[in-house]
Amino acid sequence: MMKLYGFPVSNYYNMVKLALLEKGFEFEEVTTRPSQDEDYLVKSPMGKIPCLEVAEGPLSETGVILDFLDDVSSDIRFYPDDPYQKAKVKELMKSTELYLELVARRLYPAAFFGEALAEALKAEVRQQLQRGSAALNKLLKFGPYAAGQNYTYADIVLYYTVTLGELATQKALGLSLKDQIPGLEDWIRLMEQNSFVQRVNADREKAMAAMMG
Repeated sequence: MMKLYGFPVSNYYNMVKLALLEKGFEFEEVTTRPSQDEDYLVKSPMGKIPCLEVAEGPLSETGVILDFLDDVSSDIRFYPDDPYQKAKVKELMKSTELYLELVARRLYPAAFFGEALAEALKAEVRQQLQRGSAALNKLLKFGPYAAGQNYTYADIVLYYTVTLGELATQKALGLSLKDQIPGLEDWIRLMEQNSFVQRVNADREKAMAAMMG
């Protein structure tokens, strides 16, 4: 059985967890924080989460894990078969990570752990989020899914980026990503009709409450 290392507050962990559930894989969750312990570094060389242990050995880096899962599950695929359309989904995934996730992540210490946030950093992040949102608006289809008619990895990556990111931008900047990205709010409602999303979110809310407490 596969083992998924990480914890349910992590958006990257939840991306992989949702993909595993959607594809029907049996897996065990092993609660793990980022670690520099030698035993964990054997599995995840930078000590990051998530890490997925499969029969052949461990895998780290979310994008690599998602690609692997699509390669080994022929019945449920989250990339299009057409090479260009597959590249467009990957373009959207990478743009979401670079221009939203990694930018909003700079707010996490202030939003979730009460650290001070310099005004210069606020201004910089706000500007980067606005530019990133403008770029994503050129790629997003919401037809009804992020990349068009079909549910893809772009939906999984975007959902767990914007839902955690929205908490951070609202708390730290008073800025809503829903205002920056037309169609985002309706798409989130669509995603939250998914029973697997509901299951992952329930676990996330419990873990978040415990962490904040």
